[in-house]
Amino acid sequence: MKKLTELTPQTATHPGEVLFDELEAREISQTDFAQQIGVKKSQLNEIIKGKRNVPAELALLFEKVLNISADYWLELQKNYDLDTARIQQKNQTRLEAIEQWSLIKDKVPLAFFKKEKVLTGDPVNDIPIVKIIYSVKHLDELANLYAQPNYAHFRRSNKLKVDPVNLLAWVKLVQHKAFHQKVQAFNYKTCDELIRALKKIIAKNKKTLDKVQHTLSAFGIKLVYQKKPPQAPVDGISFWSDKNPAIGMSLRYKRLDNFAFTLFHELAHIFEHLLNNHKAEFIDLDYKAQSSAYKKDPKEMEANQFAECHLINKANWKAFYQKSKTYTDDEIIAFAKANKIHPCIVRGRISFKRNNYRIRSAIDFEIN
Repeated sequence: MKKLTELTPQTATHPGEVLFDELEAREISQTDFAQQIGVKKSQLNEIIKGKRNVPAELALLFEKVLNISADYWLELQKNYDLDTARIQQKNQTRLEAIEQWSLIKDKVPLAFFKKEKVLTGDPVNDIPIVKIIYSVKHLDELANLYAQPNYAHFRRSNKLKVDPVNLLAWVKLVQHKAFHQKVQAFNYKTCDELIRALKKIIAKNKKTLDKVQHTLSAFGIKLVYQKKPPQAPVDGISFWSDKNPAIGMSLRYKRLDNFAFTLFHELAHIFEHLLNNHKAEFIDLDYKAQSSAYKKDPKEMEANQFAECHLINKANWKAFYQKSKTYTDDEIIAFAKANKIHPCIVRGRISFKRNNYRIRSAIDFEIN
């Protein structure tokens, strides 16, 4: 919080305004007062209108006639000069901030950040925050972010519109929030133990989001839930944050099957790809928004396989999927129970394999 002396007033009060009020209160005309202190009325009028300063010799005359200390008038003048300088500096700062914002406004989604209560719309306050979130010292570095190899797959799709500005903003906000999270030390040897704990939470589906976040924290992994901006069909991201791996999730579908698969997909990147490369970032876009090269990327394919196999035993899934053709809710529930997984995970896998999400089912997909 700023001290009172550091605050900048909206306007500066000239000692002439105080003098005018004092003369009015005492019913002394400006003509009479000018004669008493021995100055021209025009000179006095300029002081009253704030066009002329009050020097020490006049302050002494004010003191004699009005019985108000000369120090008081000089203090008023000093404060006026300081306030005027502060206002000018503030205005200059604002002009510079407005100019700077005009150069980056097409690279920062203000509406999204305002909705998330990150920015206010005031360039003076927002520009320093933008630098922090995007981890840049100078605003001209923003343009370079989109050319980095990490964001090479931020491209427009024929089926889904992907706005690189919005997508990058989501990524940077997740990374910013993750940086401030405190979790336990990470041990890569605990992968199997973590997977078992997460599968139990997902199968029960009670306070799932909180329990998953708490469990990951205990295993040394940061987890950030962050809503996505428009035209940013992103499900998740995995990256290294300080001394710990981190995951960001948008929860855009609000479905347990999508949540579980995305979570395990990002865990795959952590345990199989990030351990030896802390500078890598893996962004999980909607399948329809991915380029063909991205879909065929070996690391993405490995992450998909990791998620599938750790959510449902590979051999058990193969036998079930080949055996049945109807996939009734009862069959799915029985299989899910035998594999200790929530039935919506099974139903979701079937829908994906058949590319049919209109299959009627009474199975609940909501995250509880």
